[in-house]
Amino acid sequence: MLLDADDSQLVLVDYQTRLMPLIFENEMIVANALRLARIAHALAVPVWGTEQNPAGLGRNLPEMIAAIETPTESGGGKTLTKMHFNAVEDGLADWLRPPVRKAPVGPSARSLPKHLQKPAAEPEGRRSIVIAGCEAHVCLMQTALGLLEEEFDVWVVTDACSSRSERNRDAAFDRLAGNGAELVTTEMVAFEWLRTAGHPVFNEVLGLIKQG
Repeated sequence: MLLDADDSQLVLVDYQTRLMPLIFENEMIVANALRLARIAHALAVPVWGTEQNPAGLGRNLPEMIAAIETPTESGGGKTLTKMHFNAVEDGLADWLRPPVRKAPVGPSARSLPKHLQKPAAEPEGRRSIVIAGCEAHVCLMQTALGLLEEEFDVWVVTDACSSRSERNRDAAFDRLAGNGAELVTTEMVAFEWLRTAGHPVFNEVLGLIKQG
């Protein structure tokens, strides 16, 4: 199964000013996260962010805020302030999934037996969540697991995630893979979203990839 740009949303977790200096390979991690956001914007993929207790950890890096808080034509552009390590507990899934639109029911339909009534419409939306962030073994992992429980398809961008230690980062990836998340890289995401060298923004995205 390949990623589809039209079915994807990007979530960037906790690239915060007081946290990032402590993160293993932080410069590469930030560069790839920014690259992901810019590629998402080029392909009209919604971008969302989170910040864990910003009073304690600071806001996201200024360049990350700028990359997140520019909505695409398909949505996104917001940062969720949270206290739970799992952002789903603070409402992230509600941002990612539109509300159910109930089918209109007239008086005659209400009088029908329940099994003959028209069921409520299923919510439409983008089910594939591409996620990256810090720390990999805490907020990133718990949020990804929370999204899996909400029946989203979750794709973890490994070269845009990290922890203070390599051991914790790798343990998170093992656990995520064991629970059904797909582990990918920034370039995998980019080329799967593009699908073809004939895509109208191929050269723009290729330029972003080559910045690495």
